[in-house]
Amino acid sequence: MGYLVMPSGRLNLPESDDVAAVAAVKAAMAVQGGWFTPDVFPSNDTLADMAEAAGASITRDADWIEFGYDDEGDPKWSDQATAFYVAIAPFVRSGVVHIEGEDASRWSYTYADGQITQQGWNGWDGSIEPFGEHVDPSSLDHP
Repeated sequence: MGYLVMPSGRLNLPESDDVAAVAAVKAAMAVQGGWFTPDVFPSNDTLADMAEAAGASITRDADWIEFGYDDEGDPKWSDQATAFYVAIAPFVRSGVVHIEGEDASRWSYTYADGQITQQGWNGWDGSIEPFGEHVDPSSLDHP
């Protein structure tokens, strides 16, 4: 059960901010409810560890983090996944993460100077902004 996702992209998130970003992610995900619980999750010391609960895999390359498909876990979307992407925003200087859902829905998060903007319709919750209200996709303008 769940909504399978395939993330990709690259963000400039300085390695020196990793510890603070992990703390923000843990706090944001814990209040959403779901499979991530700080005291139960096996490893949650790095963004790469936390990404599994957000339906992604992360590899770090100096001050860049690269997102990919989590082929070793169970990459499902949830409010906790949304919380992950929102919580890292203050630490990200720039970049884009693209998400493709199991039904071919595509949306992305663009980061600039600590802010996050969603492009596209989130196929899991139907929103056009993080934690936004459901929007009927037929009502959206499509190029």
